[in-house]
Amino acid sequence: MHSINKLKILNDPIYGFITIPNTLIYDLIQHPYFQRLRRIAQMGMSYLVYPGAHHTRFHHALGCMHIMQQAVQTLRFKGVAISNEEETALYVTILLHDIGHGPFSHALEHSVIEVHHEELSLLFMEQLNKEFDGQLSLAIQIFKGEYARKFMLQLISSQLDMDRMDYLKRDSFYTGVNEGNINSERLIQMLNVKDDYLVMEEKGIYSIEKFLMARRLMYWQAYLHKTSVVAELTLTKILKRAKELINRGEQLFGSPFLLFFMNHKFDFNTIDKNILDQFSNLDDYDVLGAIKQWQFHSDFVLSSLCKMLIHRHLLKIEITEDKIHKEKYLELKEKYIKAYRLVEKDIDYFVFKGKLKNEAYSRSSEPIRILKKDGTIENVVEASDQMHLKALSKPVTKYFICYPKVID
Repeated sequence: MHSINKLKILNDPIYGFITIPNTLIYDLIQHPYFQRLRRIAQMGMSYLVYPGAHHTRFHHALGCMHIMQQAVQTLRFKGVAISNEEETALYVTILLHDIGHGPFSHALEHSVIEVHHEELSLLFMEQLNKEFDGQLSLAIQIFKGEYARKFMLQLISSQLDMDRMDYLKRDSFYTGVNEGNINSERLIQMLNVKDDYLVMEEKGIYSIEKFLMARRLMYWQAYLHKTSVVAELTLTKILKRAKELINRGEQLFGSPFLLFFMNHKFDFNTIDKNILDQFSNLDDYDVLGAIKQWQFHSDFVLSSLCKMLIHRHLLKIEITEDKIHKEKYLELKEKYIKAYRLVEKDIDYFVFKGKLKNEAYSRSSEPIRILKKDGTIENVVEASDQMHLKALSKPVTKYFICYPKVID
């Protein structure tokens, strides 16, 4: 019997060839838990705005692992000691950092599953660690921030991590929003470690400024694009309405995996292997398949919302710098209560308001540190001579109101 060659090379449209570095990584990629990510869109409903945005979390995870390989190589070249065990743990952690994402992740988290995707990622990693005889123990330590070498967590999760570097470059490519394109190779070449902190060498400061500007622009043009926002909010409302109907005892069409989560309430402490296995069978197709069927349901609220999403006849969304006037909100609600002959609590599915926040760089989070030529470390905002970088560290809040475009 021939043994399988597990040292594969994958072709990626962003980076070219990606190598699978060892057999553990290969086996993790092949695991059903990870393969599910092929069926989870990276950008949710954004394909309703950008038709090319159909790439998946599977693509993204592999891309993150690839640039982590580049980061390890760069840091070693600069004299940072990283053992083979630590190297593999970094690859495992970044590969699995999004494994807990559900279909249309944020919409699902706010309606069906009350557990955050990062908590689910940890549970998946712990379950995989049992199956792989403890080979993920160090990766889990890094992921939880419990490993002594703190810069390793910064490579996984910080304001200049491999996750952000890949999703900005990848989402920019697939949407065609060129403003989001960043020079990840340049950023990685400038990385270093000083006093156990991940730092960026001073000559890389302009690349960081471009990275932060790209992040702000991608949020306004892609992630917080008004059509993407209203589509995701509509999906959240659909799932909430479906759950409400099920709680009333109605029978709804759905895959066994979707109905399993619709019929039960979970928190972080009640999730076991059985629930993880159920979740690992839940993907975008379950949700979209149900919505296609629910558009014909007798419930006016559910069917109307589903038709909006399926046919892309979405609610109108107005985005403004100022808070929505209460009078306007109540007036719109009253108008559609009469038009749709709905009770007041049901009109909240069609007329609702909220706010959007865009923060390219957070001053309250772990800072991006600049290693100056004299060996001192400075926060990027203080190190930069650019006024716009100081502006990028101020959160921008906008307000929105959604309501039907026309009265049928």
